[in-house]
Amino acid sequence: MTKHSKMRILLVTVGLAAALGAGYWLGAGRQEHGAEATTSPAAPAQGERKIKYWKSSMDPTYVRNAPGKDTMGMDLVPVYEGEAGEAAGIAIDPVTIQNMGVRTAPVTRRDLRRSIRAVGLVTYEEQSRFSINSKIEGWIERLYVNQAGQFVKKGQALMEIYSPELVAAQQEYLLALDSSKRLADSAFPAAVDGAQRMLEAARTRLSYWDISDAQIRELEQTRRVLKRMTLYSSFSGVVTMKQAYEGMRVMGGEELFQISDISKVWIHADLYEYELPWVKPGQPALVEFPFAPGKRLSGKITYIYPYVQNETRTVQARIELANPGFELKPDMYANVLIEGRPVAGVLAVPGNAVLNSGKGQTIFVALGEGRFEPRAVETGVSGEEGYVQVLSGLKEGETVVTSAQFMLDSESKLREAIQKMMETQAAPPVEEGHEGHTAPTPAPTPPTGHEGHAAPQNNEDLFK
Repeated sequence: MTKHSKMRILLVTVGLAAALGAGYWLGAGRQEHGAEATTSPAAPAQGERKIKYWKSSMDPTYVRNAPGKDTMGMDLVPVYEGEAGEAAGIAIDPVTIQNMGVRTAPVTRRDLRRSIRAVGLVTYEEQSRFSINSKIEGWIERLYVNQAGQFVKKGQALMEIYSPELVAAQQEYLLALDSSKRLADSAFPAAVDGAQRMLEAARTRLSYWDISDAQIRELEQTRRVLKRMTLYSSFSGVVTMKQAYEGMRVMGGEELFQISDISKVWIHADLYEYELPWVKPGQPALVEFPFAPGKRLSGKITYIYPYVQNETRTVQARIELANPGFELKPDMYANVLIEGRPVAGVLAVPGNAVLNSGKGQTIFVALGEGRFEPRAVETGVSGEEGYVQVLSGLKEGETVVTSAQFMLDSESKLREAIQKMMETQAAPPVEEGHEGHTAPTPAPTPPTGHEGHAAPQNNEDLFK
């Protein structure tokens, strides 16, 4: 083999080796670059948004820090830092909104009305209840009103009573009357005046013991002391309590009868606390009774009691009714209908749009494009059509969510929890403080899915 042939073979061999080396280097570079692009899609390019984490579009509790599929085989959705939905509240894709059954309604101005139906009880008119008692000590020898429920008229005889004090008072009056007549022509004015004063004192004593003027005039005319004196009623009504019996001894001040005038009665209607803003004194009310179906009596609310009934947790409203034929009996039940005064031109939303909690009331406002914002509001009265007055927190024309709020509320709280946990991971370690306390160990950086790092298998792996 010649020298030139050997040189040619050497050059060919070197060229082949260089070509193979270059091809291997280029292929390895492309493979490494492709693997990095495949395993690190979350790495942001210049000007792109940074992905915070990945979540399931169907299950908001399924969160990962790398792309993949959820338990239902659907692709995970990226959640970016500073996106509009996160800043404004929460963002949900249209498919999920439809599956959740989210419905909305506008915030409008309207007139709110409420008809209140309450249960009432017929009671006595308090200022028409009277007590009959004896002002002297004695014995009941005859009783004219001898049963409860009996109607009594003013001036009607109630009983005849024997009292030694009453007999002595009659005798004193007759003596004073005789003395006054004997001294009427006396030349001494002081004697005439003294006799007249004694007569007036004796007469006053008899009247204080409920002896009528007619009885006193009869005593003057007959000049005969009566053993038994008749006591008359000073009021008209029905006897609601009787504690007097013939032959019994009575003491001064002892109650013998109770008489109530039921020509006018009261209806006490029980109102719940949320109904109180609709009821004011002076409003008309219709009252129905079970014994007269279809018959309604018109009354007026005259008073609302300033306290709550402990047994029923209600406030009573008083309605006055005339009872000329005594058809209405105390302790009867009644149905009361009150038309509340309308509240005109107030900002209102459907009542089911309001979420009530121990801390306040929340409404979800629909911002459009699948974005929702939880907003604290203050509400007022509730109308009978299902609308609630909004005092603060909303503007006319906004749109609120009226269904599936609990799902949105859960999603909102989940976003808040994830946000706080992410911020905790990104927070720098606390420097050593007081003696004996060292800074906590920084939280490990979540795996990114590169070669040699496996993606977490559950939510706990993401926050470890």
